[in-house]
Amino acid sequence: MNELTEKETQTMEEETVKSEELETEGNGEVEETVTEIIEEENSQAEIAELNNRILRIQADYDNFRRRSREEKEAAAKYRSQTVIEALLPVIDNFERALLVKPEAEEAKSLLQGMEMVYRQFQDTLKSEGVEVIETVGQMFDPHLHQAVMQVEEEGYESNQIVEELQKGYTLKDRVLRPSMVKVNA
Repeated sequence: MNELTEKETQTMEEETVKSEELETEGNGEVEETVTEIIEEENSQAEIAELNNRILRIQADYDNFRRRSREEKEAAAKYRSQTVIEALLPVIDNFERALLVKPEAEEAKSLLQGMEMVYRQFQDTLKSEGVEVIETVGQMFDPHLHQAVMQVEEEGYESNQIVEELQKGYTLKDRVLRPSMVKVNA
């Protein structure tokens, strides 16, 4: 009986070792499967994160292109603004010179030549989009007019422009210089 017991014991030990080996192999396969699943989930999360980054970069680039285009359009639209602003005092002086009433015939022909140059100058400014701001009789607009005096005049409503002291100009839709005006109180 001892021998059987030893044989049985030996068989049982062999089976125990085999089952432990099988369990270890099974655990390894399970661990490998779990590791593969975790790696796949991590890869999918990384892919989703990269896709989001690409979409944000694409949106940033689209916004940059739009802003650049708008800046170019604005620069082209107002390209002559600095030159025109520098010429506004010249226009004022031209207008003052044209107000002089000459007596001599020679001075009259000089004045006619100045008027022709002035009209040509005005036409050139108009072709660039420069417009004179309307004033007398208009209602005061702080965006277009600069009130330097308030007077009491009959025949005018309150806040209506009575007199223009200096012309104002716009370039397209931008005010270059507001008109200096007297406003009825």
